[in-house]
Amino acid sequence: MLTTLPTVVAGLLGAGLILMGANAFVRPRDAVGFGIPGAPVEDLGFQSWLRVKGLREIGPGAFLFVLMAVASSSVLGWYLLVFGLIPAGDALVVLRSGGPKATAYGVHAATSAVMLLTGVGLLV
Repeated sequence: MLTTLPTVVAGLLGAGLILMGANAFVRPRDAVGFGIPGAPVEDLGFQSWLRVKGLREIGPGAFLFVLMAVASSSVLGWYLLVFGLIPAGDALVVLRSGGPKATAYGVHAATSAVMLLTGVGLLV
């Protein structure tokens, strides 16, 4: 696959997902700042949920690298377009939970926008 700006951004997104997921898995108490207020940090069940969340971030991040290695840029682009819906949904959850708008828009919606724009860039 040709090295283009969208491909580089896709790689950065994949690396970011893997790093965030690994952090949530190894240190779930540090991963609580995803925007939902009143998250029970000391609750072991909640920490276990964050570990699951971490693994669910590592998988799609790793799959980005698989697609970069074996698929066409259009396949990678479609993956990012569909996968970009997840952080958009996260933004809605944070907003509906009364969480900080800065986190909803500045983290989740911004991530979604970067993923969607990268996906479009890979399709053109």
